Amino acid sequence: MSGLRWLWVSLFIILSDQWSKGWIEITYVLGQTSIVFSWLNITRLHNTGAAFSFLADAGGWQRWFFTALALAVSGVLLWWLKNLVPERQKLLGLALALVLGGAIGNVIDRIEHGYVVDFIHAHWGGAFFPAFNIADAAISIGAVFLFLDALREGRRI
Repeated sequence: MSGLRWLWVSLFIILSDQWSKGWIEITYVLGQTSIVFSWLNITRLHNTGAAFSFLADAGGWQRWFFTALALAVSGVLLWWLKNLVPERQKLLGLALALVLGGAIGNVIDRIEHGYVVDFIHAHWGGAFFPAFNIADAAISIGAVFLFLDALREGRRI
């Protein structure tokens, strides 16, 4: 069996990401905020750029650029998953599945809306961090797992 057995993680991320964004779109108007904790708000925001709103004001071409890029990366991740040895590469399989699910979750938004719906908005005092969503969290956690897997693999050599 290949690493494709991890695709259930990707599907879970996609479904939970899309459900949460749909709930936000029904419940909140753009810019509306609710305080959850002293350091965390739920705020409906739209991101036309990439991570941290990179290229958000680029004029519209970035929508299709980031969509194509995410689809290409998703293809590579699927190929990589297919070629894993699942018994020996569990952390890597989980990492790739998280990144894949997050990438597809955000691609769905870009195709459907032309922007990504963000709503998790952390802050510390007056410093607000860029808002994100479940797909972004999955990509970030997956990237950390990729790094940890690379460190672990480096020790085996």
